[in-house]
Amino acid sequence: MRRRLPGGAGVITVTAALLATTALPAAADTPAKGAAHVTVKNGETQPVFSRADAVTQTVDIETTADSDRDGVRDRVRMRIMRPKETATAGLKVPTILEPSPYWAGINDVPNHPVDIGDARARSLTSTKRNLAEFFPGYYDNYFLPRGYAVADLDSIGTGGSTGCPTSGDRSEQAGAKAAVDWLNGRARGWTPDGAPVRATWSTGNVGMIGQSYDGTLPNMAAATGVDGLKAIVPIAGISSWYDYYRAGGGVVAPGGYQGEDLDVLAKAVLTRQNPAVCAGIIDEIEAAQDRETGDYSKVWAERDYVGQARKVRAAVMVVHGLNDWNVKIKNSVQWWNALKETGVPLKLWLHQGDHSTPFGWRIEEWLRQTLHWFDRYLYGVRNGIEREPRVDVQHADGTWETARDWPVPGTRTVPLSLNAGPSGQPGTLGLLPRPGERQTFTDAGKTRTAEQLLAGEEQADPNRLAYLTGPLPGAVRIDGIPSVSLRASLDGPSPYLTALLVDYGTDARPTGSRASTDQQVCYGESVPGDAGCIYRQVLRTETADYKIITRGWLDVRNRHDFSRTEPIKAGKAYTFRWDLEPTDYTVKAGHRLGVILLSTDYDYTLRYPAGTEVAVRPGAARVLLPLARGGRESLS
Repeated sequence: MRRRLPGGAGVITVTAALLATTALPAAADTPAKGAAHVTVKNGETQPVFSRADAVTQTVDIETTADSDRDGVRDRVRMRIMRPKETATAGLKVPTILEPSPYWAGINDVPNHPVDIGDARARSLTSTKRNLAEFFPGYYDNYFLPRGYAVADLDSIGTGGSTGCPTSGDRSEQAGAKAAVDWLNGRARGWTPDGAPVRATWSTGNVGMIGQSYDGTLPNMAAATGVDGLKAIVPIAGISSWYDYYRAGGGVVAPGGYQGEDLDVLAKAVLTRQNPAVCAGIIDEIEAAQDRETGDYSKVWAERDYVGQARKVRAAVMVVHGLNDWNVKIKNSVQWWNALKETGVPLKLWLHQGDHSTPFGWRIEEWLRQTLHWFDRYLYGVRNGIEREPRVDVQHADGTWETARDWPVPGTRTVPLSLNAGPSGQPGTLGLLPRPGERQTFTDAGKTRTAEQLLAGEEQADPNRLAYLTGPLPGAVRIDGIPSVSLRASLDGPSPYLTALLVDYGTDARPTGSRASTDQQVCYGESVPGDAGCIYRQVLRTETADYKIITRGWLDVRNRHDFSRTEPIKAGKAYTFRWDLEPTDYTVKAGHRLGVILLSTDYDYTLRYPAGTEVAVRPGAARVLLPLARGGRESLS
C-alpha cells in the first residue's frame, strides 16, 4: 500500500548538481509572502504564505475504537504544519492530510509458506519493503504557501498512536475518521504532554491524499460518510482487502509479496510503544483470515468499503497504475464504478506506472489538477475542475487521452472462442466456436513460472494450453474487465485455474518502473533540508517478445460463490467463469493476441504439488473482451 503496501511519503532530497532545471509557472503579479488572507487568481489559490515561517503542532486525538481492549479509547497522533497567520492573524484554513501506518517505519516480518505439502515453516521472504519508494513529500512546500494546513497521521497501533493495527477494519476506519472529527471540533485532542487542545484555526474542511495504504485510509474515512471530509485523492488504494490478498475464492498474493496476509501486515506496521499488548489481537486476525480455502467471510466483509460507497460524501479522484500488481487495479475500478452510482464528483487517472504516482513524470498537470480539486472542494473556488473530462488515461507510448467515462464510451464486449488448432495445440482464438476433442494439460505446481509457461507459444506444452489469433490487421484496444468462461474438469490437488491474456510481438513496452532524468523541477518553496524540487522521471521500457496484459484466477471450489467452498468430483466437467484484472491496453497491428490457461500461478497462487490434470473442451471455452470502438473488426 504505501510502502510498501501501498507506499509512504518520504522526502526527496536533491544531492547533486543538475544539468537542467525548470520551475513550474507561477501566476503573474503573485502577492508577496506575508499576506493575512488567502489569495485566489486564475481559479487557483496563490502561494502567498511562508513555508519557512510555518507553525507546527502535534495532537493526540481520541477515537471511538478500543482496538487493544484496554478499556481506554485509542488515540491517533497527528502532526500539523500551518501558515503562521493561523496563530497570529486569526486565519482559518482547511487541511490536507496524509494518514499512514508507515511514518515510524516498518518491522521485518516473515511471510506465510505458500508451497502446500512442504514443511509448514514460515517463508524466508520478508515483508519489508523499500521505503525509498514512498510517496514524495511535497505537500508542505506546495500546498501550505497556498493557504492549507498539511498534516500526517499515525494510524492506530503505529508511531505515536495507541491501539493495535488491524489491517483495514472498522477500528482503523475510526482512527482516520477521528482526525476529521477533531478538525471539526467533534473529537477531543491533547498535546503530547496532556494539555487539551482544539483546532481553532481549522475551517473544518479536510482533504486526504496518499498512495497505497496511505491511499486506502482516505477510502476508509470517506466510506464512513464523516462530515467535513470534502475531497480525497486515493492513489493505488485498496477498496476491498479481499481483493488485495484473495481472488476468485482463492488465496492470491499481492505481486512481489507471496505469503503476505492481514496478520503479517499488522505485525509489520506495529510500531507503537509496548507492542506486545497487540499479540493476541493479531493472533485472532491470523486465525480468522483463513489461508486454507480463501473464502470471503466476515473478516473480509469488515474490510470491504465498496459496500459502504453509498455513504461517501467526498469528491473522489481515483488514481492507479495500469502496471500495478501490488495493489491490483480491480481495487480502483470497482471503487470508481461503485462511486458512479452515488453521484459524488469523480475523476480517474490511469497511468503506465506500477505501484507509483504520476507526480514524478507528469508533475505540472498533476499539480494543476490536484490543486484545483482541493481548491474547488475545500475552498469552494469556482475553477471548473468538475466540468473537465473526468478521465485521464496514459497509453503505452506515453501520450495521454481524456474521456468523459471509463471504460471509454463505445466499448463493447466481444466473445472470442478458444478453438483447437490444426494440430490441436496451439489453439486459435476466433469469433466463431469450433467444437473439438478435449485438450489437457498437467499442472506444473511450483516448478515453472507463468512467464516460462507462456513462452514458445507456437509449440505444444504439457503444462498449459495456448490459444492465439493470427497477426492482427489493426490495433485492438482492450478497455475494461476481460473474463473467461470454459467447460473443464480437474483431477488432482490444485484447485486453481489461471488465465493469462498475452500480447505476442516483439516491441518496447512500459514496465511500470521509473528512472530519474537530469532535469530538476522546482514546485514549491525551498527550506533548509528540503529544496522543494525533484528530478523529473521517465517510465522505463523493455523490449521483449511478449507482455502479459492481464491475468485472473479462480479457486474452482468457489465456482458458485466466493463465500462458500464446494468440493468438485475428480474428472467431472463443470462450467467455470471468472474475471481477469481490469486493463486498458492496446495490442498493435501485426501482433498476436493470446490466452494461456494454466493452474498454479507461481508468483500469486498457493502452490500445490504438481500433477493436477486439467481437461478443457475447445469451442465451449470463451474469453470475453471489452473492446473499444473498431476492435471487433480487427479480430475478424
